Amino acid sequence: MSQWKYEVFLNFYGEDTRKNFTDHLYTTLIQKGINVYRDDENLEQGKPIASGLMKAIEESQYAIIILSKNYALSKWCLNELVKILGCMKEKGLKVRPIFYHVNPSDVGNQRESFEKAFLKHEEDRKVGKEQVKEWRSALKEVSKIRGRHLVDSPESVDIEEITESIFDELNCELSNDSEHLVGIDSHVKEMINLFSTMSDNVRFIGIWGMPGIGKTTLALAIYNRIRHQFEASSFIYDIREKDEKNGREHLQKQLLYETLRVKEDIWDPRIGINVIKKRLLNKKVLIVLDDVDKDEQLEALAGKPDWFGLGSMIIITSRDKHLLKRHHLGTTIHKVHGLDNDEALELFCWYVFKQTYLKNDFEDLSNGFVKYAKGLPIALKVLGSSLIDRPREVWEDYLHQLEEIPEEKILDKLEISYRGLTKIEKDLFLDIACFFKGEDKNRVAHIEGSGCKKNIETLKDKSLITILGGKLHMHDLIQQMGWRIVSRESPQERGRRSRLWFCKDVFHVLKKNTVSGSVYRHKLN
Repeated sequence: MSQWKYEVFLNFYGEDTRKNFTDHLYTTLIQKGINVYRDDENLEQGKPIASGLMKAIEESQYAIIILSKNYALSKWCLNELVKILGCMKEKGLKVRPIFYHVNPSDVGNQRESFEKAFLKHEEDRKVGKEQVKEWRSALKEVSKIRGRHLVDSPESVDIEEITESIFDELNCELSNDSEHLVGIDSHVKEMINLFSTMSDNVRFIGIWGMPGIGKTTLALAIYNRIRHQFEASSFIYDIREKDEKNGREHLQKQLLYETLRVKEDIWDPRIGINVIKKRLLNKKVLIVLDDVDKDEQLEALAGKPDWFGLGSMIIITSRDKHLLKRHHLGTTIHKVHGLDNDEALELFCWYVFKQTYLKNDFEDLSNGFVKYAKGLPIALKVLGSSLIDRPREVWEDYLHQLEEIPEEKILDKLEISYRGLTKIEKDLFLDIACFFKGEDKNRVAHIEGSGCKKNIETLKDKSLITILGGKLHMHDLIQQMGWRIVSRESPQERGRRSRLWFCKDVFHVLKKNTVSGSVYRHKLN
């Protein structure tokens, strides 16, 4: 269910525009299927007007502010404006000002009719000085937001274009509605605090972590929170997969359409680069490039800071830290960590029960599944979704099965990072998964030989291993993914696999004399 009760809140001075422009705009928005709040008909009977209006603003996705000649005479309008700007900063409310036969600079500097209105407010003993100051500040702020200045053009044309713009944005709006966001707020706050310390130049920010850890979810939460601060925005999902299927030209077309609403005929990535540089050079844009795994993808979509206008922000999610380091990011890379036990349990319960607390009959089993997932959101989602409306005996059987046979859907997701490794890096990864988890890094480097230390760093940068206290570690599910890769080499005959890591398997092949030349490593404790 959407967090928004209304898609658009209309803020206007009734005596100026209710019977003409505002009424026509309202009707056109409704005819387009957009859910609009207008104060003369949406308040529930018996509810105080002030609280109802403010609540409606909080529950709206967009606010259209119609600034007309006598707008500033209305204390209601000014109080709504203050609330709207507050929700813009705190809740990500998208604000669209319309300067209806008034000059934006007159609004911001309170000249002409706005000056006269404030003289009246200052003479009104019921209005405090601080409130007047707050209203003036709000008008100054809204005058700086990119909006629409209506002067001599036909109103019908303006209304149609405003409606189409809102309609297109709503259809392109990215949403986490289907996800229950857990453990995200602290990450979002940390990232936004990081943004505030950065200059107004073009900024590149990386979000890094292992597969399924929540990089895309975090990027989307940030995108929805701050996109209103930019002239245009684009969120391109699954770049790795789209690049493989459709090519970089398709990605370039998507970027240009989402930022400019134009369809460009691009048949070569080199042409696309020139078009992006030319069209976005003077625009303040927010671009999220999700799941990048090749330098060429970044070079085609956001090659250099001077492609974009001042204040632009490019957010890149990737499993590969080294790739992010190479691309204008410096130290602005945010690592996404797994959920703690309480957060993991909350997310699991949401997927299973559509509530954030445990059902008594399933407490022990729920904790068992959470322990298996080790804080990995994608694992909690797969496990939880598989248990919806299942009886207790199915839960017990599934949990017992996981001890012997890992969940394939989870391992498939994790294996994507493995496929991008070189042959030498793959061999090292499998050796660590089968033999060296928890071992000293230098000892492993000595055993593996020349070049190993560099390859260990590569595995670390690709979020497949971590190094703690000089020892090699990896997530249990990533280790199981490695085991599965080796097991697939010969599903039935263990002696034909390249690695044997369980003592029982080693004894089995020796006893049966089925070991082949393909086994070049085994582990004995």
